[in-house]
Amino acid sequence: MNIIEQLNAEQVEKRLAAGEAIPEFSPGDTVRVRVKVVEGTRERIQAFEGVCIGRKNAGVNSNFTVRKISYGEGVERVFPLYSPRIEGIDVVRRGKVRRAKLYYLRGRAGKSARIVERTTGRGMVNGRYVGDKTDA
Repeated sequence: MNIIEQLNAEQVEKRLAAGEAIPEFSPGDTVRVRVKVVEGTRERIQAFEGVCIGRKNAGVNSNFTVRKISYGEGVERVFPLYSPRIEGIDVVRRGKVRRAKLYYLRGRAGKSARIVERTTGRGMVNGRYVGDKTDA
């Protein structure tokens, strides 16, 4: 392991220890990302909810892209996974997809852009994800 990989691993460990655990999510899942927004001297939390259309796992440089439709216009936002600006990530719904990158959703609208909900498979018990807070 070279020095860069070692530094990246240390930064990931530090970020995970400092904040709450990052939930397991994949492309196709509907996620709500709570982001800290600074406006002058005030700081507030803004929620951005949409479908995760892709993830890039690269250590401390990992990121994910979330797409939503706002007032009939498609909006995409790329979030660094280990950013201190991210207050939290909630998985709202699990999606059943067979692709790692869902860029084809950009050209679709309405019913053709729907994603079927996943009820079985990885981490699912009785139609619920084991790691959800609603299990308690």
